[in-house]
Amino acid sequence: MSADKSTSWSYAEDLPAEDEVMLRARERSFELGVTPIGAGVGAVLTVLAAGSKAQTAVEIGTGAGVSGVCILRGLGPQAVLTTIDVDVEHLKAAREAFSEAGSPANRTRTISGRAGDVLPRLTDAAYDLVFIDADKPGLPGYVEQAIRLLKTGGLLIINDALDKDRVANPAAREANTVVLRQVGKAIRDDERLASAMLPTGDGLLIAVKK
Repeated sequence: MSADKSTSWSYAEDLPAEDEVMLRARERSFELGVTPIGAGVGAVLTVLAAGSKAQTAVEIGTGAGVSGVCILRGLGPQAVLTTIDVDVEHLKAAREAFSEAGSPANRTRTISGRAGDVLPRLTDAAYDLVFIDADKPGLPGYVEQAIRLLKTGGLLIINDALDKDRVANPAAREANTVVLRQVGKAIRDDERLASAMLPTGDGLLIAVKK
């Protein structure tokens, strides 16, 4: 990356202004040892949620609620976010963030459990948006479940899709990198999807179900 390109990336990442709700959610994330999405990724999530006019959304990997607040801020007033995390403390922190953001309790559904166990229980073709920010070994299964859950025209978003720029380097063979590289190629070649890779944050892989 050229110096100018690196500067432009940093500028774009730092451009969004975050309020006290987001800053407190970030503080909780750090206290829990969770790495939250950056401001740039958060802004893109809000825009994508708003542009998709989603009424039902699923988040795989709640963290402390930073990404959930960003998604909720893009969703309409009647839309519902279902968020899944194995750690009950993460879910507790997220509920606090959602409340501080002014989101009514009936607009969020927090589910404690492993995503691999929870996702099969959700209804086919019932969701407009699925955001995945979870363990990389489970990603292939989560993606297949997400495609099942999405309506036609629904949006799939995968965070950290470039794995700190390792995915683009064929010599990088770490287990998580290999999984992300394989998932990216599988989504690119899947005739059910139209996809694109955004360099925002550590990479956002987005796809629309045809």
